[in-house]
Amino acid sequence: MGIYLNPNADAFLDDMNATIYVDKSLVIDELNKMVSSRNDFVCMSRARRFGKSMAGNMISAYYSKGCDTREIFSKMKIGKVADFDKNLNRFNVIKLDLNGWYQRSIQKNRKDELFTDIHKALREEFVEEFPTIKFDENDVIEECILKVYAKTGEKFVFIIDEYDVLVREQVTENLFLTYLSFLNNLFKNGTLRPAFALAYITGIIPIVRDKVQSKLNEFREYTMIDAQQFAGMIGFTKEEVIDLCNQHGLDIEECKRWYDGYKMSPTVELFNPLSVVRAIESKEFDSYWTATSSFEVLKDYIMMDFDGIKQDVINMIAGESVPVNVTKFKNTLDSIDNKDNAFTYLIHLGYLCYNRADKTCYIPNMEVQNEWINAIEDEKKYSSVMALVNNSKRLLDDTINGNEEAVAKALDAAHCEVTSNLTYNDEHCFQSAISLAYFYANTRYTVVKEMPTGKGYADIVFIPYVPNIPAMVVELKHNKSAESALKQIRDKNYCQALNNYNGDILFVGINYDEKTKEHKCKIEKA
Repeated sequence: MGIYLNPNADAFLDDMNATIYVDKSLVIDELNKMVSSRNDFVCMSRARRFGKSMAGNMISAYYSKGCDTREIFSKMKIGKVADFDKNLNRFNVIKLDLNGWYQRSIQKNRKDELFTDIHKALREEFVEEFPTIKFDENDVIEECILKVYAKTGEKFVFIIDEYDVLVREQVTENLFLTYLSFLNNLFKNGTLRPAFALAYITGIIPIVRDKVQSKLNEFREYTMIDAQQFAGMIGFTKEEVIDLCNQHGLDIEECKRWYDGYKMSPTVELFNPLSVVRAIESKEFDSYWTATSSFEVLKDYIMMDFDGIKQDVINMIAGESVPVNVTKFKNTLDSIDNKDNAFTYLIHLGYLCYNRADKTCYIPNMEVQNEWINAIEDEKKYSSVMALVNNSKRLLDDTINGNEEAVAKALDAAHCEVTSNLTYNDEHCFQSAISLAYFYANTRYTVVKEMPTGKGYADIVFIPYVPNIPAMVVELKHNKSAESALKQIRDKNYCQALNNYNGDILFVGINYDEKTKEHKCKIEKA
């Protein structure tokens, strides 16, 4: 048993002993299907704090010969799978936390010797673990693996956590080339390949396409954009969060508003696990995940002067989805040279989510939306947008109080700000303007657009989740009248969607005139 070679299960046990632990052991069942096959090289990329390292600790504890974890895994979800133990504690495991190694090399002023130090530490553990095999003092990891495999036939599981740290840190060319050589010697070595039962690497961004890809093109990738069968394996699923909320007395609907929204497949949406855990522990909904890093990371990219990025940022803050081409990004920071690449990078970071069905991206939840507001708050180019956000509480109060003229004037300003001369008459853009103008309503209401109800679809329905405020049904008209909007709400029975709601309901009819660019508003109680 060593630190890096055949480690024990202590890290995994520490994870399990946390106050809140969710059993994600079925990821092992998927990996077992890949062991010792042509698909046994896996790259799993996820946003920060989504549970990548915890998964790595669990995978190590399952496969490592350095521990006996039968009793533990037999009681977990994987224990209910037939032949769950077919690879249990069967392999020599090498587990490297590349970020930990890199940070120590900085502290010791040994960045240039990073991989020399890694090879040395592993070689020393090989000497202790396999005393009957002769290792030379200059043997590197791949030579040690080959010697063991040749003598014993024993296979290895190689786990690298945060494989992409040197990409994200934009290290010197010399260190980066050394890293490429390290990867090439391990994973592009035809002689060595049979010695691997599984290679499992994790990171925030997928494999770099131009330089690193050639060294890792044997790896199958599972990302924030295309997670495939691993969609629900890293992060908390809706079903898991419902169970946690029931166990700890947390409001599931509020939890959804704050931390849900990462659409990983047509059937799987993930919650941010760090934030759910912190909310349970503190009994308070707040921004926890975004507090673990500076919003400057987000700000740097949305402030770039790319064509159309400001309008798309405004639309997404207003709750809309925008088109994005995720196929051009080379997964390097220096390849972010257009809006699509900037948004794709933000998807991998978790600040946006991708919908594969319609190839759009959007801000996933309230926690992340708050971070976007922080990013633009003090920026001059977004000052008028922030004015709308800051005035949105007054607009909500004016609507509830029936101040029709004030509502109309506020929507005049919002419509002009969110749209351009070319898009002013676009009804979709108008709906975005309404959403942004009522930004504050998200702290009081669940806002549903195009809600099926009665004999059609209500444009926007505001359903309260705090007491003593009215629900609202909003109908938008173009070159007609606010009165006709109210009539449509009544005639098509749009309030049917609120049949189970016992409080007051307001009907809000809004019309805009494309010639005068003025709005009219009529408000009545149901």
